[in-house]
Amino acid sequence: MDESRGRILIVDDEANARAALSEILREEGYETETAADGFKALGKLGAFSPDLILTDLKMPGLDGLGLLKEARAASPSTVLVVMTAFGTIDSAVEAIKLGAENYLTKPLEPGSLIAVVERAMEKARLMAEAAVLRERLRERNAFGHIVGEHPSMKALLETVAQVAPSRSSVLIVGESGTGKELVAAALHRASTRAQQPLVRLNCAALSESLLESELFGHERGAFTGAVGRREGRFKQADGGTLFLDEVGEIPSATQVKLLRFLQEREFERVGGNETLKVDVRVVAATNVDLEDRVRRGQFREDLFYRLNVIRVDLPPLRDRRTDVPLLAGFFLRRYAQENGKRIAGFSEEAMQRLMAWSWPGNVRELEHAVERAVVLCRGERIEVEQLPGPMTAGSTRSKEGEGRPVIPGSSIAELERYAILETLRAVGGSTSKAAKILGVSARKIQYKLHEYGRPGDGEAGS
Repeated sequence: MDESRGRILIVDDEANARAALSEILREEGYETETAADGFKALGKLGAFSPDLILTDLKMPGLDGLGLLKEARAASPSTVLVVMTAFGTIDSAVEAIKLGAENYLTKPLEPGSLIAVVERAMEKARLMAEAAVLRERLRERNAFGHIVGEHPSMKALLETVAQVAPSRSSVLIVGESGTGKELVAAALHRASTRAQQPLVRLNCAALSESLLESELFGHERGAFTGAVGRREGRFKQADGGTLFLDEVGEIPSATQVKLLRFLQEREFERVGGNETLKVDVRVVAATNVDLEDRVRRGQFREDLFYRLNVIRVDLPPLRDRRTDVPLLAGFFLRRYAQENGKRIAGFSEEAMQRLMAWSWPGNVRELEHAVERAVVLCRGERIEVEQLPGPMTAGSTRSKEGEGRPVIPGSSIAELERYAILETLRAVGGSTSKAAKILGVSARKIQYKLHEYGRPGDGEAGS
């Protein structure tokens, strides 16, 4: 069975024109989807993921030029071709300036249509290949992008290095923004599969039917619009690694098929009978409690154990605050270079604000905060006023200078830190006196000071 030559979204307010174009292009082996205007077309970008958009210029609501601008922002890799009546060539030229690949004049001649579409699809293919190359270059340094000196991160990297060469499934668990995708990339790059593809799929981004098709592929005629065979992510990842993000969102029916693959290493395409075998290592990630979902009957217990052969837990940033300066410096260098700026670092107060923040969005939130600060920075150092608003509102420090926790909103670790440091100030820095007041050992106080990146400046006591 021939494979699909690509996916084309046809946008035209005339129903007969849409139907005719769809028929011509399907006969040429393309998968097609149609929309009556620009707004409806934008609504289909996520689910259909077209390689090419073929759009009329003159339409009610959002016209072709408006669609071009919106589609460029939403899906930069999608190629666009515009259609226009002979009397509006100027609009087509404007579309080319805005990034359209080509234009066709109405009435369309089938030969010209097919030729233009073939050239546009070739560009889409080259763009996709270039994106894969860029991704592989990014993955090559994935281990170096995991920044951290906290004991929890050192232990995590040791685990990654130890389990990477194996074939066993890995479950990465952590809050949103902690860097689960980076850990998956590090596992792949440190494995024997490093020269083969690392294929990603966000399981929460697709409907049940589309998720199954994306995972396993489909045969021609499996559903409306399936005019050719399409290989799924398992086939694309053959010999390499498949990263399933937000795996807890997989529907029950698809869970059964995923379990079968993990048990038997085989599957069928949607609508097909041919049994396929591939060599794929599965790495999954979740920000939800899968064991709780198992207890509630929302996730298969047998699938959980198949995915959870090796578990990697990513700590939230608030539990490794000593890594905040390292991460902030890493992002500062990256975005200063991208923006052509020479920035030496952070002011003392700006860094104190970063250290005092609870980081509910974890490392991703810190990255965005630093990027914003770099863009707004006018001098050699980032100041407090360049940080996001919530970090600059009011004082995050007590009169003595240490971050005062906010209740509710602070973690137990934050409250403990505040209690230890404030007690040490009150007793002149004596760890033995502070330990007696807090009801803990002096050794624990010293350990916590080391964790906070502060030397013990008083006697330890006995």
